[in-house]
Amino acid sequence: MTARPAARPLLAIAGASVAALVLAACGDSSSETGAAASESQPSGVLSHVHGLGVDPADGRVYVATHSGLYTVVKGQKPKLVGDSKDDFMGFTITGENTFIASGHGAPGSDRPGNVGLIETKDAGRTWTSRSLSGEADFHSLDSAKGTVYGYEGGRIRVSSDLKSWDDRATPEALDLAVSPAGEKLLATTAEGVVTSTDGGRTFAKGVEPVQAIVSWPAEKSLFGIDTSGKLSSSADGGKSWKELTAVPGGQPQALTAVNADHVLAATMTGVYESRDGGKTFSELAPLAS
Repeated sequence: MTARPAARPLLAIAGASVAALVLAACGDSSSETGAAASESQPSGVLSHVHGLGVDPADGRVYVATHSGLYTVVKGQKPKLVGDSKDDFMGFTITGENTFIASGHGAPGSDRPGNVGLIETKDAGRTWTSRSLSGEADFHSLDSAKGTVYGYEGGRIRVSSDLKSWDDRATPEALDLAVSPAGEKLLATTAEGVVTSTDGGRTFAKGVEPVQAIVSWPAEKSLFGIDTSGKLSSSADGGKSWKELTAVPGGQPQALTAVNADHVLAATMTGVYESRDGGKTFSELAPLAS
């Protein structure tokens, strides 16, 4: 992608094409306009969240944003990790102190407009390019059993070594989630959640309700959030859903379930945390409008 304005929140999927949804959600990428947003973003203020995660090494919550990676603790000001204010579009935690990401280099940095797939092994303080530098901009990343699944350029891309990629199906999707066993891959579409049992080569027909973002921490604990912020869970891999609650703040920006009880969500107004399986949420940090 070559020209993307500052990221905007998700618009309603229902009744709209996914192409229009994706353009509204992430914009049409521009390092220039993205750079301006990064420069104008005050330090310690969160805005445009693209990813959430918890480091298993210490339980710290990480928030990937349009202007850097931050840690958040309830009641404290968010702290920028390292000195990079890059735009983190795709983000996921793969192990202790180990994260992978994608996005766009910050203004004045030596990183390209599309950073490809990057990795940190020191909890975000420094990043190393692993592949596709200058080429790829993953907007969704997930992993299981040593295999990474990404959605980039309208296609599913899969890698087991972060270097070489196998291009698979081309669904009109917004988000991906892989089962903990690595046997199923889900994608969110305008027709509902679609399922692949062959690693993203083919997908079955979509299952309603329509979800914007999905997260799958345990085989019988799948979570999805729709474009209005309603959180649901599924115990059967997305075949059926049970509505839990509405996360404060409306339209979602990110969702990560750490386990069956611990759920993180970012909406228009803040980053929220649940410790009771998504039944109730409390604010970890506010978001700038």
